Amino acid sequence: MRLTAMTDFSMRLLMYLGNHPERLCTIAEIARVHGISEPHLMKITHRLAQAGWIETIRGKNGGMRLAKEPGQISLGAVVRDMENDLAVVACLGGHNPECILVGQCGLTRIMQGALDQFLGHLDRYTLADVLPAKMNQSSSQRTVTGCERKTETTVSFTSPSTSEIT
Repeated sequence: MRLTAMTDFSMRLLMYLGNHPERLCTIAEIARVHGISEPHLMKITHRLAQAGWIETIRGKNGGMRLAKEPGQISLGAVVRDMENDLAVVACLGGHNPECILVGQCGLTRIMQGALDQFLGHLDRYTLADVLPAKMNQSSSQRTVTGCERKTETTVSFTSPSTSEIT
């Protein structure tokens, strides 16, 4: 199963807004930061606003911001709102009602269970869980997190000692 680019970009947009709660953000700045076309991001913004995840303000000083606190934005709910078709196999989506295996195949039940577990797992997390932690780190350390969010490394920025230079 693969989520669409629309869902991926929606998550990026929500994370960006979550990282900048103190101000309105624009489509142009988010598009530039993430390398997404502005027209595509406009479509995503519209859909997120319709679903109630973000609020938009029109005008010269307009922009967008989260409509809810990050801890109130379920990742599973966002995926459900952004994906047009979550059917893992055709018989789940109702697109293939004339399947010759109806009544003889256990695959539908198994795939539906897998989809339910996938979405259930996402439902346990919120936008707050994927935003960088606001920990009191010293100025000589920062946390670097991989894109897959599987690894986390603390990097120290210290001046090398004389023995390290030679």
